[in-house]
Amino acid sequence: MQSTADHLDLAPPPSGRWLGPMGLALVVHGLLVIALTLGVQWQHDTEPVSVEAELWSRLPQQAAPRAVEPPPPPPQPTPAPAPKPAPAPTPAPPPPGPTQAEIATAQAKKKAEAEKKEREEEAKKIAADKKAAEKAAAEKKIAAEKAADEKERQQKLAAEKREQARKEAAEEKRLAQIREDQIKRMMGQAGATGGPQSTGTAQQSSGPTPGYGAKVAARIKPNVVFTDVAPGNPRAEVEVRTAPDGTITSRKLTKSSGNAAWDEAVLRAIDRTNSLPRDTDGRVPSSLVIGLRPLD
Repeated sequence: MQSTADHLDLAPPPSGRWLGPMGLALVVHGLLVIALTLGVQWQHDTEPVSVEAELWSRLPQQAAPRAVEPPPPPPQPTPAPAPKPAPAPTPAPPPPGPTQAEIATAQAKKKAEAEKKEREEEAKKIAADKKAAEKAAAEKKIAAEKAADEKERQQKLAAEKREQARKEAAEEKRLAQIREDQIKRMMGQAGATGGPQSTGTAQQSSGPTPGYGAKVAARIKPNVVFTDVAPGNPRAEVEVRTAPDGTITSRKLTKSSGNAAWDEAVLRAIDRTNSLPRDTDGRVPSSLVIGLRPLD
């Protein structure tokens, strides 16, 4: 009997019968909470009274299921703190003024830049002037070449014109001479004095006959006085001019024999001759050249 009771005390309650014990536990816990609340309130009014309570149960009880706490609500976003007003900017201290060295350096730099710019401008001007001078010289050279070509062309054209005029004048002169010769021949054929075998066109012969030279030499040789010796039998030629009647008016040595004595002897002989004989036609040539040798 005792073992059966112990078994019942330790065994879990049968299935389907846990509601009763659970309800009883809840009631007991509720009473405990009320008692604790009243005790705390009473301690504020009077002196504390110690109360002890002991609960026990011979029957085994099954604990209630653990209460599941709901999830905590999501954290609310913390509002961003308002921005602090920016502090007023502290005015910067005025920059320190340039030193005398800095001023001098800046002035020197500025002066160097101005001089460099001036040199560059001067170099550009010189280059431009040089280019202009070269262009002018080239243009002048081209103009001079054109002028020279034009002058040469004009000179060539003038020379051609002069040559053409000369040729035309020569041709005109030739034609005029031909006409004049024809007129003279036509007019002089009636009074011509030439022989039957003569082929000339003049009215009368103007030159001496072939035997006239020997006749002149025969007239002069008796007047030659020459006692020296002339090696090689040299020939001296003298031009003699005469009047229509044959009187010698002048004489001139035209070709020396190389022997001065013989040349003088010939000239003295002509002077002694005084006059020349007439030709077969009764005339004396107005000018003729007489050649004489010592041994002829």
